[in-house]
Amino acid sequence: MKLFVTGGAGYIGSAFVEEALNAGHEVTVFDNLSEGHRAAVDPRARFVEGCLSQRPAVDAALRAAGAEAVVHFAARALVGESMTDPGKYFGNNVANGLNLLEATTTAGIRKFVFSSTCATFGIPEVMPMTEDLPQRPVNPYGESKLMFETMLRWFREIHGLEFVVFRYFNAAGATKRFGEAHRIETHLIPNVLKVALGQAESCKIFGTDYPTPDGTCVRDYIHVSDLAQAHLLALAPGKAGFYNLGNGDGYSVREVIDTCRAVSGREIKALEEPRRPGDPPRLIADATKAVNELGWQPKFPKLEDIVCSAWEWHVGHPKGYGG
Repeated sequence: MKLFVTGGAGYIGSAFVEEALNAGHEVTVFDNLSEGHRAAVDPRARFVEGCLSQRPAVDAALRAAGAEAVVHFAARALVGESMTDPGKYFGNNVANGLNLLEATTTAGIRKFVFSSTCATFGIPEVMPMTEDLPQRPVNPYGESKLMFETMLRWFREIHGLEFVVFRYFNAAGATKRFGEAHRIETHLIPNVLKVALGQAESCKIFGTDYPTPDGTCVRDYIHVSDLAQAHLLALAPGKAGFYNLGNGDGYSVREVIDTCRAVSGREIKALEEPRRPGDPPRLIADATKAVNELGWQPKFPKLEDIVCSAWEWHVGHPKGYGG
């Protein structure tokens, strides 16, 4: 299948592109490199540098790719930044996304896979989280993703667009070739591993008085390769709907830090800080629907395996894609 992948130079996008090429798909990556890296694009893929804000460029790239399906990863994704600059998030994740949707239907493409987030649920009332929980975002990032989900519903209703939406929990880990190298890093595992690499003096624990076994937040971590595999399964004809992606196991911040210490064999200093506003105590996915309907089965459900893959990549790429 000929795939048009937005954000294919980013963390999750690059892992998907690698897996898609390995599976025999033909891939065109469309990315403006504002967050992604040119070196993160698998050399077997065709690369087009462009921005979704430029509708004519999107139309031209889709035509040249001869795309049969669109896989949409491109997005602004910093929760904190969304609280200070919401316009950037609605502009990129919603307005630019609408350009892509309209270009997709104009080109006659009938398959669309979207990278969403569990942030659309806000602070959940039930754990583990199923797809039918109320969606009440508590930040513009989650709201922007939910707005795009709503647009997809209407494009299905009016244009017959077959779509799959994946609501990720905490993406982590790396493939042998591609890993996590954000310009502004907010994710726990890479920030903890920076300390092990000697690139930071300490990592931070935000809040130690949550109603969890050790007082720190609990999150569901999912290997980036397992995310990529789910997207490949979603490309099958007839697959459509909304799916949570997680392992169904929760690990606390302290457990993650301890695992990073064990995997790296190095001391990692952790500083306790006050809670951050809006951090739920626990976020754990119920991915039963993806397992039953898509045949998805995570290959790397253990936190130790996830951290090991990330550690190996960071050791081999201490400057990320910068050197």
